[in-house]
Amino acid sequence: MSEHVTTHTDPSDITPSLMAPVKPHVIVLFGATGDLSRRKLLPGLLHLFLAGLVSECRIVGTSLDQLDADGFRAFARRAIDEFSDRVFDDRQWDAFAAKLQYVPQGQGAAGLAAAVAEAEAALGGEPRRLHYLSVPPAAARLVVTTLAEAGLVERARIIMEKPFGTDLATARTLNASLHETFSEDQIYRIDHFLGKEAAQNILAFRFANGLFEPIWNRDHIDHVQIDVPEALSLDGHIGFYEQTGAYKDMVVTHLFQVLAFMAMEPPTALEPRAISEEKNKVFRSMLPIKPTDVVRGQYIGYRDEAGVAHDSETDTFIALRCEIDNWRWAGVPFYLRTGKRMAEGARIISIAFREPPKSMFPPGSGIGAHGPDHLTFDLADASKLSLSFYGKRPGPGMKLDKLSLQFALHETGRESDVLEAYERLIHDAMSGDHTLFTTAEGIERLWELSSPLLESPPPVRSYAPGSWGPNAIHQLIAPHAWRLPFERAWRTRPQ
Repeated sequence: MSEHVTTHTDPSDITPSLMAPVKPHVIVLFGATGDLSRRKLLPGLLHLFLAGLVSECRIVGTSLDQLDADGFRAFARRAIDEFSDRVFDDRQWDAFAAKLQYVPQGQGAAGLAAAVAEAEAALGGEPRRLHYLSVPPAAARLVVTTLAEAGLVERARIIMEKPFGTDLATARTLNASLHETFSEDQIYRIDHFLGKEAAQNILAFRFANGLFEPIWNRDHIDHVQIDVPEALSLDGHIGFYEQTGAYKDMVVTHLFQVLAFMAMEPPTALEPRAISEEKNKVFRSMLPIKPTDVVRGQYIGYRDEAGVAHDSETDTFIALRCEIDNWRWAGVPFYLRTGKRMAEGARIISIAFREPPKSMFPPGSGIGAHGPDHLTFDLADASKLSLSFYGKRPGPGMKLDKLSLQFALHETGRESDVLEAYERLIHDAMSGDHTLFTTAEGIERLWELSSPLLESPPPVRSYAPGSWGPNAIHQLIAPHAWRLPFERAWRTRPQ
């Protein structure tokens, strides 16, 4: 049994986008023929173009593949046909394709400089430059060196893909090498989790509602779970994963960033510097990760994958407990879990509220039978949130059931306005908005907190593909329980 939340939207208030078009840009896409470019970047740039948000731009693709401009346009069309669900006609495609250029990476700094100069001449004036490094971390420094040699640092911003180092020493080295060429305000370290509409809704939910902000603390919240299981395998990414693993790939880069949004103090203003400072305060207040508070796992069969050592200790699963030692959160445990080849894919934040100190309801009433009240954010693309609570069951006597209020994105009437995470983040970087990006200080602090775990990691425990991880996760979270798998499914959208 449940109640349904509705929203009311004035049809006259629905606009294609509340975001302003950016100034003219030349976008240099490194790794332009790679998997991320195919799946996200090229389809995303097309949507930004169709929405009128990057109409004055030129896109210069570069990679190791020996293509010409027509070959790159054909590649882009195939990628968009396969991975984009946006509707467009031949006229719109031709207008977008005309903005695509390509230069093989083998032509070096001189070839890149010439291609960008040609693109800038087509735009006229002095357009800004956005360099997107969709390349392996080991190649990032070479790209930065090439950009310096090509004279493409001025008027430029650079988007960096994860991971930002693999420990404190490598993160510091990477940041130092970047800062030799680019200033910190030119660097955008991307985390696509924070680009999702649902993640940003955490800020709105917390700070715009007088009902919830007063109870967002240790007096009312018992514990928090951030749970991101993945059903996906590691097809094509074994080499990368062998050098990172679940903790370095997912927790430092994604889950800790979501935790900061959930736990931060109210910023002085809704602007990048203030929000980044409050996130960094959370990281400064976190206690170092203790190996005894971590369960590392590896799915059965991982060591049989091509390219994996027979004695590999790489974690394909991680669950941990962490704490924030400040006035708001002291004593409240945060439980994080993620892994590959798990029972299902999900992206959930679940906040468990403290139960009343004493119950007046008689035994057998049902009070406490279904655990504490929860506020749940679903960070998936079709984002939802739910608030569960006890209520009286209709009929004689005092029987209690767990009820819920639920909200889904489609109920706003603005579902078509949503930008995919990479689309939003590319637009933010072109606009100079650092709000949803990570700072050098924040990344280095997270690697510092991770040092005890990285220096003395517990052994990996095996788990069956299609499960929820090693059995030890239940001892880690006791006396609580993991919310996933849900006992009750989300309500589905009416057909």
